[in-house]
Amino acid sequence: MTLNSTVHDVTQRIIERSAKTRGDYLDRMAAAAAAGPRRAHLTCGNQAHAYAAMGDDKPALVAEKAANVGIITAYNDMLSAHQPFATYPDMIKETARKNGATAQVAGGVPAMCDGVTQGQTGMELSLFSRDVIALAAGVGLSHNTFDAALYLGVCDKIVPGLVIAAATFGYIPGLFLPAGPMTSGLPNDEKAKVRQRFATGDCDRAELMKSEMASYHGPGTCTFYGTANSNQMLMEFMGLHLPGASFVNPNTPLRDALTAAGTERALAITALGNNYTPVSDILDERAIVNGIIGLMATGGSTNLVLHLPAMARAAGVILDLEDFSDLSAVIPLMAKVYPNGLADVNHFHAAGGLGYMIGNLLEEGLLHDDVKTAAGDGLSRYAQEPKLVGDTLTWVDGAKVSLNERIVRPASDPFQPQGGLTQLKGTLGTGVIKASAIDPSRHMISGPARVFHTQDAVKAAFQAGELTEDAIIVVRFQGPKSNGMPELHGLTPVLSVMQDRGLKVALVTDGRMSGASGKVPAAIHLSPEAADGGPIAYIQDGDMVTLDIARGSLHVDADFTDRPRAQPDLSGNGNGVGRELFEMFRQTVGQAKDGAGVVV
Repeated sequence: MTLNSTVHDVTQRIIERSAKTRGDYLDRMAAAAAAGPRRAHLTCGNQAHAYAAMGDDKPALVAEKAANVGIITAYNDMLSAHQPFATYPDMIKETARKNGATAQVAGGVPAMCDGVTQGQTGMELSLFSRDVIALAAGVGLSHNTFDAALYLGVCDKIVPGLVIAAATFGYIPGLFLPAGPMTSGLPNDEKAKVRQRFATGDCDRAELMKSEMASYHGPGTCTFYGTANSNQMLMEFMGLHLPGASFVNPNTPLRDALTAAGTERALAITALGNNYTPVSDILDERAIVNGIIGLMATGGSTNLVLHLPAMARAAGVILDLEDFSDLSAVIPLMAKVYPNGLADVNHFHAAGGLGYMIGNLLEEGLLHDDVKTAAGDGLSRYAQEPKLVGDTLTWVDGAKVSLNERIVRPASDPFQPQGGLTQLKGTLGTGVIKASAIDPSRHMISGPARVFHTQDAVKAAFQAGELTEDAIIVVRFQGPKSNGMPELHGLTPVLSVMQDRGLKVALVTDGRMSGASGKVPAAIHLSPEAADGGPIAYIQDGDMVTLDIARGSLHVDADFTDRPRAQPDLSGNGNGVGRELFEMFRQTVGQAKDGAGVVV
C-alpha cells in the first residue's frame, strides 16, 4: 500500500525542520559508537569497583567477551504498575547467564503516581519528575560499563523520562520491558458514576472508597486508557517493545517469557555481535510519526502531546503542534477504550489490540513500515502477537479482523474519520483538545468566562451553587512556570455534572488534564501560559469565549489593549512537599507547546 500523502508530507516536513539538530545528534552518537564497547576504556580500578559485588559473574565481566546489560528500573511497591518489576532483575540476570552474558542493575529512577497525587500538592512535582527520571537514568548509565540497556517503567512520566535518557545514550542498544495491566475490576464507567454522585453529595466517602478499591485492586497498570497505557502503545508503535508485549497481565507465564525474550534480544543487538541496533537508529522521524499516529488512532492521552515533543527533541527531532493536528485529520479513530468507551485495555487486547491496529494501519498506508525496531527491521513485525506453545515463546500473525467491533474497528470503517486530538489557535494562544470522547453536538461551545486560579476554587463555587448557567470555566496559572502544570483531573466530576444537567460547559486552561480526559470539552496546554503573560492572563469574568473543534479555534471576544494582567500571589507554590527542590525547574522550563522540557 502506498504511504498516505499527508503522512508522507508531515514526515518530510519534520525531517527538513530537524535537519540540523538531527544531524548533530547522529554525529554525536556515531562518535560514541566508534569508541567501541564502553568497558574497554575503564581502568582495572574502575572495573574492580563495578564488579566487586557480582559474585560468580565476575569472570565473565572481567573477560569482556560477552555483553553486559544495564538495567534501569522504576520499581517500587507502592505503585501497582511498578510492583511487578521486583522480580525482573533476577529473571534478567538468570537469562543473561544462560546466554553467557551478564546483567547489572545500573540504577533506579523515581516513579510517582498521578492517581495518588491527583488534587494534592505532590501533583505539582509530577511533570518535572519526567526530567528527574531522565537525569537519574543518565547517572546510572554514566558508569559506562554497559553494552545494552533494559528500561523497566510503565506510567505517566516514567516512560517519557526513560525514552529521553535512552535517546541521550542512543549509541547503546535499548529495549523497554513493560509490566502489563492489572486484571479487570469494577468497570470504569461505574467508578465514574460513583465519583459524580460523591461530587453532588449523593453518596458518602465510604461508598466512594469501596468503588475506588474495587477498580484499583491488584498489580499492574490501571485498566483505563490513560497515560500509562498510552505509553505502552507508544513503545510498540515506535518499536521499543517486543511485539505484543504491552498488555499481557503481570505474573503470568507469558509475561515472564516476554521478559526473558526481551533480555535475549538486548544481548543480540549489541555492538559485540553482527546485529548492532542502537536506540539512535530506532528513534528517527518515521518512528516518532508512527507514535503520533498510534496516539490518534487509539484516542490516547493528551499528556503525550507534552511528552512526544520532549522525547523527540532528545533524539534531535523537532515537533510542532501542527504535526499532531495534520496527522489527526487523516488518521481514523479505531478504538473505543474508557474514557472514550466502556471497554478497558484487557478487553481491547482481547479484541485484537495493538497488533490488529498496526497491521490494519499498515495495510491502509497510514504507518511507516520502513523503520528499525528493537525486534528487527520493519514495523510489520508488530502485527504479530506472542504465544506460549508449551514452554516455547513464539510469535504468530495477529488478528486480521476485529474480534469485537464495539471496541476496535478497521481504519476503513472507524468510530470517527479523524483522530482524537486537535490543535487550537486563536486570540487565547495555542493549545490542544482531545475530541475523541466528546459528543459532536458539543464540538462548538460559546459562553461567558468564569475565571479561577485553582481547581479547588472551581469546586468551591460548584458546591456553593454558583455554577448553574452556561459557562466556559477558565482555570489559569496552572502552567509549568506557575506550579509545575499539575493535572486538573479533579475537575472532571464537577464539569461532568454541569454538562449532564444540560448546561453548555467547557474548560480552558494553561494546565493539563490527563489520560482520562473525557466527554467535557477541554482546551488545555494553552501557550504562552498565564505566568508568561499569555492572553489567558488577561481574560475576565463575562468575556465571551468560543471553542470550535472543527475549525481548530479558540477565541475570546474582548479587547486586552488597556486591560491589566492578572497578578496572583504564587509564592506559596514554591514550598511544601518538596516543591522547594524544584524552583530551578519552574524558572527554566519551556513552553507546553514545545514539550515543557527542562533537560531538553
